[in-house]
Amino acid sequence: MSRNVARRSAVRAVIILGSLLACACGGDSSTTPAKPSPTPAAVVPTPSATPAVWTPVFSDEFSTAGALDPDKWGYEIGFIRNHEAQYYTSRSENVRVEDGMLVIEARKEPYNGYAYTSASVETRHRFEFTYGRVEVRAKIPTGKGTWPAIWTLGSNIDTVGWPTCGEIDIMENVGFEPPTLIHGTVHTAAYNTLLGNQKTATVTVANASQDFHVYAMEWYPDRIDLFIDGRKYLTYQNDGTGVRVWPFDLSQYLKINLAIGGDWGGLQGIDDSLFPHRHEIDYVRVFKG
Repeated sequence: MSRNVARRSAVRAVIILGSLLACACGGDSSTTPAKPSPTPAAVVPTPSATPAVWTPVFSDEFSTAGALDPDKWGYEIGFIRNHEAQYYTSRSENVRVEDGMLVIEARKEPYNGYAYTSASVETRHRFEFTYGRVEVRAKIPTGKGTWPAIWTLGSNIDTVGWPTCGEIDIMENVGFEPPTLIHGTVHTAAYNTLLGNQKTATVTVANASQDFHVYAMEWYPDRIDLFIDGRKYLTYQNDGTGVRVWPFDLSQYLKINLAIGGDWGGLQGIDDSLFPHRHEIDYVRVFKG
């Protein structure tokens, strides 16, 4: 979701590398240029096999009505990013556990100078992990202006910024598209929306706004795989060239939100007649191999 900073204009740096010339001197007056050293090959991690057993390390089944478990979840508050139209709150009107599920509700209402409210929850500083499997069973809203997402961000974002921290979008949908279209994306310093070269894939599923689907990510030292209902539709490889391409040897944390409008979700406007919208989460589960 090109996250934690607004989709600002990209600042591009041009790096000019000076070429080095080397020569080897023989025993006479002639000189012979030395052959350049070969460029070291990238060290690509050995392919990881799917573990025979996944061990649970974090879960929320949302079985207790009311507020979210504060030991598992925190909230983003305010106007955060991407020129979105909503103000994020932690109010029960916008986020709560109800009927055995997490409900994130976007509302059309004046609040702190904004015309819409919604919520964004995250496991930051509570549960952060490196490698593993994430499963989220969810039913998303649809309609012009909605932008639900399930994603992760690098825990070092405050130090290195976005996109250097790395981002994995497990699920995104924009409401001006059919609710059957789901997007998965990986952002890094080398590949991101600021450069227009993010690594992404789109998959068609049964109506995601009427049915629950399991959105999953498997993260290994050598790759990231994205799934819907067990069907893999994106693989992002660690090519061994370094942190600009693969910042994913450090921890990430999970985020779930429902944005309204913004740089992508608002491209065709916001249909005010459709509010309120609900992003419903049946469960969140994280496993280690």
